[in-house]
Amino acid sequence: MENRSSQVPVTVLTGFLGAGKTTLLNRILTEQHGRRYAVIVNEFGEQGIDNDLVVDADEEVFEMNNGCICCTVRGDLIRILGGLMKRADQLDAIIVETTGLADPAPVAQTFFVDQDVADRTKLDAIVTVADAVHLSTQLGEHHEAEEQIAFADVVLLNKIDLVDQSQITGVKDRIRKINPYTKIIETNRCAAPLEEILGLNAFSLDRVLEVEPDFLDSDHDHEHDDDVTSFSFVSDTPLDLEKFEKWFGNLLQTHGQNILRSKGILDFKNEKDRYVFQGVHMLMDASPMGPWPEKSIRNSRVVFIGRKLETMNLKEGFESCKSD
Repeated sequence: MENRSSQVPVTVLTGFLGAGKTTLLNRILTEQHGRRYAVIVNEFGEQGIDNDLVVDADEEVFEMNNGCICCTVRGDLIRILGGLMKRADQLDAIIVETTGLADPAPVAQTFFVDQDVADRTKLDAIVTVADAVHLSTQLGEHHEAEEQIAFADVVLLNKIDLVDQSQITGVKDRIRKINPYTKIIETNRCAAPLEEILGLNAFSLDRVLEVEPDFLDSDHDHEHDDDVTSFSFVSDTPLDLEKFEKWFGNLLQTHGQNILRSKGILDFKNEKDRYVFQGVHMLMDASPMGPWPEKSIRNSRVVFIGRKLETMNLKEGFESCKSD
């Protein structure tokens, strides 16, 4: 537990071209928020971070007026993170921007794959900036836009001043059909309080505890075109640790490419601690999170977001993990 608390939280920032990521990054790098963020961007330049804000620049790391630092991913992300870890005691958090056409998975997976990175950092949340004007069209034409919504712990629905309320409602409905678990924040010029975007500990799964699986009971049978869907399950019976590890490991090996995100909080038989896990495709991280809070209901909740989930026998698999 001590180790986890000393890890530097990382936010992966994604969003389609023109959604407003750069506006948000410039805010983080200029506002006097009193926090020390390291921002890793793809490039400086005409559309990128304003070079006038840079105080001190060595090859790849730039110090900003407000004490934040900024890096460009000219090289390898793992190498950049290794360099930042040398000043980890000076950082409150790290923000990694993905390109506008990128699937955020490879960036997110970096924080599971490299052991040094995994020991020193923890994936805090994936934040997607979405353009309220164009998102519906983008979802129909670009699978990357759909992936970015599917992976998101938070969606900043930006440019809402340019659409009417019925359009906002329609776009939010579309987001919820792809990813019912994401938090949606409506913004103009990405002007949400930074504490609603950064340092959320979204993967501690507080929200998974609140998720109700009742949408599974309703007739939610894909009345939309998006091919990303979601399922969640709850068990009041403790799970068998060995059975769960075997089922879940096999599931990720067999279907991991189609499971975009998985997360859960687990109650194992004869274990006093609650366990949490989160996964991006085939990679996952699981750990005990301390004893269950007093008077809390002990149960297990799991969430899957992905493609072709209906072919994976998820309900039967999860049910088979219950202890005898």
